[in-house]
Amino acid sequence: MQGSPCKDNKRTLFLDRDGVLNVRPGKSYVVKPGDFHWMEGSLQALVRLTGLYARIIVVTNQQGIGKGLMNKQQLDDVHAKMLGDAQKAGARIDAVYFASGLRHSDSFNRKPSEGMFLKAKKDFPEINAGASVMVGDSFSDILFAYRLGMTSVLIAKQRSFPLRYHYMADFQFNNLLLFSDFMIRDDV
Repeated sequence: MQGSPCKDNKRTLFLDRDGVLNVRPGKSYVVKPGDFHWMEGSLQALVRLTGLYARIIVVTNQQGIGKGLMNKQQLDDVHAKMLGDAQKAGARIDAVYFASGLRHSDSFNRKPSEGMFLKAKKDFPEINAGASVMVGDSFSDILFAYRLGMTSVLIAKQRSFPLRYHYMADFQFNNLLLFSDFMIRDDV
């Protein structure tokens, strides 16, 4: 285990987007704001987590751009909706970073590679990977955390990657709301 996702206002919380904050749209992509639907409880969880972390940063692989299914402006519009909803609810997201490369590309920005973390570190130099938590719903999210020495939190009712990788996630919760419940317990 890399560490505990304990309450510490000096830590950074990294969040994947699809499957953690919003509902995965099956085999399609969130290409316009109307396609973005918060997962049940995730906005409430984000409000709770806002006070527990110095920074909250979304890191998301968005190969829909690489496939030509959407463009950067469309993605920016989706993120503007997400950020607006979060702000209206009283939550904070400090930054959103995305990688548009295809899944099997050698893109350094695409998780599990470290590119999005390095962009965040450049914008927020106080970020310390070892004092950060990565919450995601895929093996690439957990491997991203593992490579950087972050605490990893898997959001999944069932593990979505081979059994031999189960040990890599430090914590597992069915959804972001349950993770936030864990975080606000008095004994954490």
